[in-house]
Amino acid sequence: LTHDSIGQGEDGPTHQPIETTAGLRYIPRMDVWRPADSTETAVAWVVAVESIHNPTSLVLSRQNTSFTKRTDAQMDLIRKGAYVLAEAEGGKADVILIATGSEVDLALKSQAALKEQNIKARVVSMPSTNVFDRQDQAYKDSVLTKGVKRVSIEAGVTDFWRKYIGLDGAAVGIDTFGESAPGGALFKHFGFTVENVVSTVKSIL
Repeated sequence: LTHDSIGQGEDGPTHQPIETTAGLRYIPRMDVWRPADSTETAVAWVVAVESIHNPTSLVLSRQNTSFTKRTDAQMDLIRKGAYVLAEAEGGKADVILIATGSEVDLALKSQAALKEQNIKARVVSMPSTNVFDRQDQAYKDSVLTKGVKRVSIEAGVTDFWRKYIGLDGAAVGIDTFGESAPGGALFKHFGFTVENVVSTVKSIL
């Protein structure tokens, strides 16, 4: 699927499937990947080709996305569905930012802005919630550390993310139909900005 959210803004609400990715994730045995960039897309493709038990949906962005360099260890961990893309600097994280797709870049920029306010944030890229859910508990706990507040960032419906952020977390997302406008303007309109992510984080700390 190549219309993953509001990025193709001028097409309007009928071409902005803010609920489709969540719906696909609920299909039994379906592995859904919403990769952040070309690297995660390549890994998702390889995993899909290798899979002999589960069908796979690749949910891709129509707009250009930023490339993020990864270590060899991180490259291996993409296969697990979620991994720590950027660790909190200076000690234990105050908050974990969980993002998918094009919003991963926003999470990284928000991490830098939070650092300036002495808030330590870990950034977790979660291209496949289905694959991550099948990992052992020790790995899941190493990525989503218990006792640390969490904020999800995805340009789609927010209810899906409660299983990861909990009742004391917060979700930056979209729970209404989209609008017709340039993609960049829509991301700003719906709160996908560094300022809003920082404000959301501060509201739960």
